[in-house]
Amino acid sequence: MRKVGIIGVGHVGATVAYTLFTHGTVDEMVLIDKNEDKVNAEYNDLHDTLARNNYYVNIRKQDWDALEDADIIVTAFGDIAASVKNNDRFGEFDLNAKNAKEVGKKIKESGFHGVIINISNPCDAITAILQETTGFKKNRVFGTGTFLDTARMQRIVGEKLNQDPKNVEGWVLGEHGSLQFTAWSTVRVNNKIAYQLFGEEQQEEISEQSNKNSFIVANGKGYTSYAIATCAVKLMEAVFSDANFYAPVSAYDPQYKTYIGYPAIIGRDGIEELIELKLTSEENEKLEKAANKIKEHLEQLR
Repeated sequence: MRKVGIIGVGHVGATVAYTLFTHGTVDEMVLIDKNEDKVNAEYNDLHDTLARNNYYVNIRKQDWDALEDADIIVTAFGDIAASVKNNDRFGEFDLNAKNAKEVGKKIKESGFHGVIINISNPCDAITAILQETTGFKKNRVFGTGTFLDTARMQRIVGEKLNQDPKNVEGWVLGEHGSLQFTAWSTVRVNNKIAYQLFGEEQQEEISEQSNKNSFIVANGKGYTSYAIATCAVKLMEAVFSDANFYAPVSAYDPQYKTYIGYPAIIGRDGIEELIELKLTSEENEKLEKAANKIKEHLEQLR
């Protein structure tokens, strides 16, 4: 039986729940949120689909003890408004750092022993706090990181070249935030080296647009939901099926001594392996700069 806990059922958490529910990915879900009315609303709305849904899914709510035998917990708490206002995902740091400590403590007390996938922003720093608070092995706690940012880059490059985004390979690395960057040395389109297809000005424009797109969505809707939820579900499926799926996520990197957006192999135990990239000296400098920003914010809590 595949069982998932979703902590935080705002726009993102609720979209994750609905996607899992309608795709038959899980057999049981546990929904938890500080807002009792919101949990009750999502619980009842999902239940009302059962007579028409293609799959039957058991749902429980506000039951931390029910997390004990869950396979995966997704953390999706926070208020994106602070990030949008500051045009920086660290706008949510103070609130979500506190949330992460509270949630991490309750997860530990529940007896849960599966894999945690964090969505809450700033993703890298909050993932680190969740790992420290729970005391879980670092491979068992990871975040969506630059998985979505990479998808946005693939979309933009694909549109410019009239290609399916899936034909675009390569990574956006670093902080899931203002210091993310497209590692152009890794990008290929139909096995053609992408940076040879774009000038330096276009490369910079694409890199910036990958980050800006999230704020375009958030400013228009008031939040983001579909794309990030899709990314989270994809990572959950990789854990469930022990897929050894290759993706850029927020993983702990011993070299930088922090969680950061970097390619890893995702399987049953979470992060199975980090894949070392041969980056340019400029790309390595950008990665180090992003890591230092994340660590500096985390040091404020100590």
